[in-house]
Amino acid sequence: MKKFVLVLFSLAVLLMPEVSAQEAARGYNENSVYPIQDYHQHFKHTVWRRMDLREKQNLPFFSKSNEITRIIMEAVGDGLLYPYQDDSLNKRMSKEQFFENLLISDGQDNFGAPDAGGGGWGAGPADNGWGDDTGSASASGPNYYFANQLYLLKIQEDMIFDKVRSRLYFDIQSVEMVIPADETATGLEKTIAVFKYKDLEQLFRSMPDRAIWYNRQNTSKHLNMADAFLLRLFNARIYKVSNPGDDQIQDIYLDPKAALIRSQQIEEELIEIEHDLWEF
Repeated sequence: MKKFVLVLFSLAVLLMPEVSAQEAARGYNENSVYPIQDYHQHFKHTVWRRMDLREKQNLPFFSKSNEITRIIMEAVGDGLLYPYQDDSLNKRMSKEQFFENLLISDGQDNFGAPDAGGGGWGAGPADNGWGDDTGSASASGPNYYFANQLYLLKIQEDMIFDKVRSRLYFDIQSVEMVIPADETATGLEKTIAVFKYKDLEQLFRSMPDRAIWYNRQNTSKHLNMADAFLLRLFNARIYKVSNPGDDQIQDIYLDPKAALIRSQQIEEELIEIEHDLWEF
């Protein structure tokens, strides 16, 4: 009998890591930087935002030679970051496809070679796809968009109220890099790739000297970009909230002015929800 009990105990010890791993794989979003258990979530809203890096509040993410878009592109070229097809984050994009999406189409000028550090890119995948430190573009190779031309990011995030901690969390899920409409031949925005924010956060943490949020008020106290996102030191307008039809605000309010007003109203409603959370 004792031998039988000992065998059962040994099996339990051997199976314990597997069971724990299965339990850990369920009950929370694996793409979250700081995951919250599903049964701790009182409510959740998913919102999509447009971040224009040219805005004054966002310029610290877009400082010369340390543009967030430059850091992302170089990381993909070096194999440190995986791009994805869309914000479902289920299907990876190849490095070759990523480079192809960065090509300036025929009939477009590459806006000339930039000045030193201006964000130019080199001849293509043969040299990891990026230019040298001077930012000069190859005269013979294909033309790629410069980092400082790619000033538009789209952010998908979950707004979650944790009933255990009685606190609201903004859980960024993905960041989409977009070619702005005024930089394309068609006059339409074009998605380059989507990235897991969890991967970006790890990348930023691993680059304390490059991935900096430029502190214009005190240059001795620059922040890491990951900390800047955590502290929400950016401005990004809401253009979609989760809904059954997956409609953007612009799809519902066809007039651009009405869509902008509704976007601002949604932002205010979310702030009001956060303000009134003490009632829970």
